[in-house]
Amino acid sequence: MAAAQDKKAKPDEAKPAAEDIVKPTNAAYMKPLGRLATILGSMHFLRGLCGDADAGVWREKMDDILKAQAPNEADKRLLVASFNQGYRSFASTYRNCTPAATVAMERYLEEGANLSREISARYGN
Repeated sequence: MAAAQDKKAKPDEAKPAAEDIVKPTNAAYMKPLGRLATILGSMHFLRGLCGDADAGVWREKMDDILKAQAPNEADKRLLVASFNQGYRSFASTYRNCTPAATVAMERYLEEGANLSREISARYGN
């Protein structure tokens, strides 16, 4: 009987208080940063699909962003979800490297570079 009582949660060990739950920051830079994460995920998939030996660099760039930003847990989840969504959106469509995939990579390279410059100029230290 004592063992059963030990397994019960103590009242003060209950669920965390509402104020302890981490919420997204809604910072202005999160929208363009989320878009950049989506582009990085897309590039990670497309470069691998098209045989680029350095396809992993796109995931590394995402890791670099997460390390540099040190976002709270909710923002980190949003950024990772954006990266994964970019990856999955192309993985569900493309099985081979096609001319359309090459065009998508070219466009994403340009958009990603523009976003990087914009984020750095607007929100950089």
